[in-house]
Amino acid sequence: MTLDEILAQIKLSEKIVVLTHESPDGDAIGSSLAMKLMLEQLGKQADVIIPEYSRLFGFLPSADQIKESSEITNYDLAISVDCADLKRLAKNEYFENAKRTIVIDHHGSNKMYGDLNYVNPVSPACCEVLVGMFGYFNIDITKELGTCLVTGIITDTGGFRHDGVNPETFEFTAELMRKGVNIPRIYKKVLRTITKANFLLQKRVIDRMELLADGQITYTYITKQDEEEVNAEPGDHEGLVEIGRDIEGVQVSIFVRQKDENTYKISLRSSEKVNASDVCLMFGGGGHPRAAGASIQGDLDQVKEKIVKEVEKALNAGK
Repeated sequence: MTLDEILAQIKLSEKIVVLTHESPDGDAIGSSLAMKLMLEQLGKQADVIIPEYSRLFGFLPSADQIKESSEITNYDLAISVDCADLKRLAKNEYFENAKRTIVIDHHGSNKMYGDLNYVNPVSPACCEVLVGMFGYFNIDITKELGTCLVTGIITDTGGFRHDGVNPETFEFTAELMRKGVNIPRIYKKVLRTITKANFLLQKRVIDRMELLADGQITYTYITKQDEEEVNAEPGDHEGLVEIGRDIEGVQVSIFVRQKDENTYKISLRSSEKVNASDVCLMFGGGGHPRAAGASIQGDLDQVKEKIVKEVEKALNAGK
């Protein structure tokens, strides 16, 4: 049983590090901190290494203990949460140099790159995977631990709006409310609060948005210059891809963000007609059927042509 093996490996380890994917969202950060708090209940100390993340998640318990890096280079155990591919794991050198590795995730595209892998693609969030795991380990879900877990569930389900939400999602959330977790406050902080930089980027995204394929596709982008001009910080681009998806008749929203001179990060949000993960796999990325991402090399025009072409193919195949 993988969970028994995971627990045994944790108990054998002294130096533990928790890692997650680049450009972490609420599920990634919530999973990382929830794992740290769980390990503390087992009498273990762990480093959470996240080089960059949105300051909007600074309210989470133990967020002030997140590290950008570590002097330890050879951890006994490295735990990856909410990351399907080693290539996307931030500071993955700590994972590769660890004596043993564990992967915990909910992406169907997970590459199973750990010594031990616990992946449940049915769960709408990695934090929900942890709920089941912690229950098996007889962990006390405290208010602090619950706050981290609910933050991940709320962000990855879009406030319980996305496919994959199940009865257990609501049952667990209700139980946490009984324990004093302030669900409305978390919802407002992670879904209804934006930074000034995010607001300014939203304006540019909307001004540039194109309706393609008879209104079934939206396409928009931001550049590094845009982010510099609005003094954007890590995470200030979050949610921009959602704007196009909410337009009537749109099946796929494409959002392109420049990473460096010749690399662009692609984010897709789709309806039932298109599997966003399948499209992104064409470019070495992945994710979920309705939300996925990838990186593409080229200039902005080339990147637009490549991604729009693949999305149009997927739309035509889904007719």
